[in-house]
Amino acid sequence: MKKMERKLNLFLFYKLPSAFWCGVRVQSITSTACTVRVKHSWINQNPFKSMYFAVQAMAAELSTGALVIMKIKESKKPISMLVAQNKSVFTKKATGKITFSCFDGSNIDNAIQKTLQTGEGQTFWMQSIGVNEQGQQVAVFDFEWTIKLKQ
Repeated sequence: MKKMERKLNLFLFYKLPSAFWCGVRVQSITSTACTVRVKHSWINQNPFKSMYFAVQAMAAELSTGALVIMKIKESKKPISMLVAQNKSVFTKKATGKITFSCFDGSNIDNAIQKTLQTGEGQTFWMQSIGVNEQGQQVAVFDFEWTIKLKQ
C-alpha cells in the first residue's frame, strides 16, 4: 500500500472511527481516481443480510472526499470542504467485497482554481459507483461538494 493510502486509512481510524470499524479502507488513489473497498460482515449488515446502506454511503463518500482532501492539500491554500447534498440508487444487494470507485478528480481542479481566482465558494458533483466481486453494480452515489477559502 502506498503512502497516501496508508495516511488516509490512519485518518479513518482517528477521525472517522465508525467507518474504520465497519471495514472501510482506501485501496488506491491517484490525481483523478480513488477506490475504496468494504467487505460485508456481521458488524456492517442490515436485517436482510446485506450491507447496511450507511456503510455503503461511508465508502462511497470517502472515494470522493479523499480526492477533495488530496487536491486541497496540493493547493497549499486554506480551503474548507463540506458535502451539501447526496443522492443514491441501490441496484443489487451488497454482499461480499464491494468496491466504490470515483473517477471525477478533474472536477476538483476547476473548482479550486475558481475559488482561488474569485474568492467565492464553489460547488461540484462527484459520482462513486459500487460494484461487487462479480463486477455487478450494487449502488451509485452522487455527492455535491462545496469548497471555500477559510477566513
